[in-house]
Amino acid sequence: MTEDGRSEGVGSSEEEQENSGGETEHVGQIDPRAENRELKIHLLRKYSGYLSSLKQELSKKRKKGKLPKEARQKLLSWWELHYKWPYPLESEKVALAEATGLDQKQINNWFINQRKRHWKPSEDMQFMVMDGIHPHNAALAYMEGHYMAEGPYRFGT
Repeated sequence: MTEDGRSEGVGSSEEEQENSGGETEHVGQIDPRAENRELKIHLLRKYSGYLSSLKQELSKKRKKGKLPKEARQKLLSWWELHYKWPYPLESEKVALAEATGLDQKQINNWFINQRKRHWKPSEDMQFMVMDGIHPHNAALAYMEGHYMAEGPYRFGT
């Protein structure tokens, strides 16, 4: 046994490691960073066209901005005509999408935002909705003057 408590003949001494050149530790190992770099280069060469078009497509989708002026004007025209109840029917949304060139999702979002920012339903309309009258019928009744907040509903008079 040596002074530092190790058994003689077990393990290897610093001298033996220096003489062997330290090759026993690195036999068969490849630098993982170099391998990763090579793989990255290979993948970039192979898929660079696809990646750049994908990057372009994603950057287009992230663009936030105003809708085209003509589209906004058409939506605002509809809004002004239906201000008392600005909830377009599905068929109206489809027609607006075709007329404006926007997606139906954009039409839906525009109306959601417009109502949140610029519309306050009248008190009568709020009562009618709370009383369970279908919103579209409520709007028609209200616009035609058949609803009285303090009396019974008198449709068709």
